[in-house]
Amino acid sequence: MIKPTALVAGMAIALTSFGSTAQADKLDDIIASGTLKCAVTLDFPPMGFRDESNQPAGFDVDTCRDLAAALGVEAEIVETPFPDRIPALVSGRADVGVASTSDTLERAKTIGFSIPYFAFQMVVLTREDTGIDAYEDLADKRVGSVAGTYEAIALEDDIDEWDAGGSFRPYQTQADVFLALSQGQIDATVVTNTVAQATIDTGNFDGFVVQGDAPYITDYVSLIAPRMEQGLINYLNLFVNQQVRTGRYEELFEKWVGGEAPKLSVNGVYY
Repeated sequence: MIKPTALVAGMAIALTSFGSTAQADKLDDIIASGTLKCAVTLDFPPMGFRDESNQPAGFDVDTCRDLAAALGVEAEIVETPFPDRIPALVSGRADVGVASTSDTLERAKTIGFSIPYFAFQMVVLTREDTGIDAYEDLADKRVGSVAGTYEAIALEDDIDEWDAGGSFRPYQTQADVFLALSQGQIDATVVTNTVAQATIDTGNFDGFVVQGDAPYITDYVSLIAPRMEQGLINYLNLFVNQQVRTGRYEELFEKWVGGEAPKLSVNGVYY
């Protein structure tokens, strides 16, 4: 039989040992630092861009600021091109990514995802002089997109499968894609409906037109964080939930996009 005094002593040692090995997680670190560093892509209007005063603006920027306010810290926008979103988190240059990141299973091997906070439909953006009227017309054309994005992977796969003489070119930024399209280096690209309309509305690209939808599934995008930081990911999930149920999601959608905000869930599943 174990003596009560020995049992108490053993429990004290165990608790002391546990306390010495316990470590603060990323969520605690962010709160303690007083700053939330968000990786945001700033050449992807209306999600992220620089305004007339060269200040970060857009749906993703406001979402980062909302998240920082919920945490009680200051928001720091870390300008991050699409291909650098995951490296920015892995290297510690950013705490979270608010950068329209598609929740693919391949990426989930490296990075952690929240529940979706936005959803995109894809369209064909081309010039009036290309003769392109629908997605299928891209089969023998020169097309391009930002390397590593959801739409780039889908578009390149279709060009390869069609094997009709078309070609795919990857680019580092969305601005590079639009420049290539305006200069005739490519004939078309596939972008989100939000980006296509915002780009045409700028008036900077004469002849840009949308020619139909791309037959891709809805592109759900998530907030991202280091994969092992489950406490932070849990917080991000609750944050997204709160954004929707308080009406803030619809408010930001109306502000930056307009119209009816898309649903963020898939029928028949919880996530």
